[in-house]
Amino acid sequence: MLTGAGKGKSSSAFGMVARALGHHLRVGVVQFLKGKFHTGEAAFFRRFPEVEYHIMGEGYTWETQDRERDARAARTAWEVGKRMLSDAAFDMVVLDELNITLKHGHISVDEVIVAARARPRMQHAIVTGRSAPPELIEIADTVTEMKVVKHAFQAGIRAQAGVEL
Repeated sequence: MLTGAGKGKSSSAFGMVARALGHHLRVGVVQFLKGKFHTGEAAFFRRFPEVEYHIMGEGYTWETQDRERDARAARTAWEVGKRMLSDAAFDMVVLDELNITLKHGHISVDEVIVAARARPRMQHAIVTGRSAPPELIEIADTVTEMKVVKHAFQAGIRAQAGVEL
């Protein structure tokens, strides 16, 4: 679990994906929100046949302002993530920004916990996003909370390819 207000949650998860690929593991990725723009990690990891990569979101909720559409996109993404969590062919599953969809109530925390507990024994599940629910933190093996100390956005610097995108 990678949570908190600081930057680096998804980047950390994708570092683990790179490590998994170095060990010839099969990885599934579902991005719940990042559907409006192209990211370097998607461009890179889609090159690997060992990675099944899905960008399923409609953009950040503050961009869409359409709760029903956000909820539908989250449910569709969750169906893909749930399938991966139940499939022993995946050694690692990344559910990027799942915590945000849980915070907004698009998916039930209890449903995620049931799927997480039922996954294959040696499968690694990585959940990212701010505001991780306490119930999910409780069942996680490892939880890291990212904290902002200083960020370029505070100085008015926009996202840049290779660093943020």
